[in-house]
Amino acid sequence: MEKLAESKKFLEELAVAKMPFGKYSGRYLIDLPEPYLVWFSRQGFPNGKLGKQLEAMLEIKINGLEPIIYEIKKMMTK
Repeated sequence: MEKLAESKKFLEELAVAKMPFGKYSGRYLIDLPEPYLVWFSRQGFPNGKLGKQLEAMLEIKINGLEPIIYEIKKMMTK
């Protein structure tokens, strides 16, 4: 049950996370273009939480799961 709570928290934070630097600074991670995330995967994701979030976002986009994140984001930003 604890693992599920951790996953839920990760997805909730991911849905409202914004890019803190660079060309897309201030944009929600879900709104980053897939090629930008692919570029990061080739260059190496940043260390820490942001890197994990960017890596997860790439997997979400590759697998067509963006609607789930948009739904969570909608619930979190009400």
